Amino acid sequence: MRTLFISIIFSLVLITPSLAHQHIRPGLWEITTKSDLLALVPHIPAEQMQQLNNFANRYGLKLPKIDNGAATSHLCITPEMAQQEIPTYFYENRSGCTVQNATRTGNSYKMDLVCSNQHFQGTGSAHGTFTNPENFSGSTEFDSTVSGNPIFATAETVGRWVGERCVAVNPLQ
Repeated sequence: MRTLFISIIFSLVLITPSLAHQHIRPGLWEITTKSDLLALVPHIPAEQMQQLNNFANRYGLKLPKIDNGAATSHLCITPEMAQQEIPTYFYENRSGCTVQNATRTGNSYKMDLVCSNQHFQGTGSAHGTFTNPENFSGSTEFDSTVSGNPIFATAETVGRWVGERCVAVNPLQ
């Protein structure tokens, strides 16, 4: 059961953030992802949450704050990242995920995701729209198998630019 929760949280945290190129400002962004699966986090015993945090730290990840079914994190988007047409850097080479069929039309983008690692395998899609250079919204659907259990997850994500300086936040690499 612990492995199932760990895999669900990692898959949602890693597959949900969605940012794109021309209309995005480099700097510090706050990303909030809402999902029914994230609402299960309060039911995970404190000892298992600590193990999950330790596991994430070993891979250089920091779990976001999770409250009321929403995960909130801060990300530093470098000028180089902001110049990318499609935000594949959130998905490629993370938890065994690859991006396929990524496209962008105007302020909107979409992509397919294929993930395979020791904890979960599955496919999904992500799409989003920039309302202005400092705000976006998007959603992700993911159909997977986690530790042998079929899971279908959806998530809604919103992002807002916080400021130019990324103090104490590392950019994704």
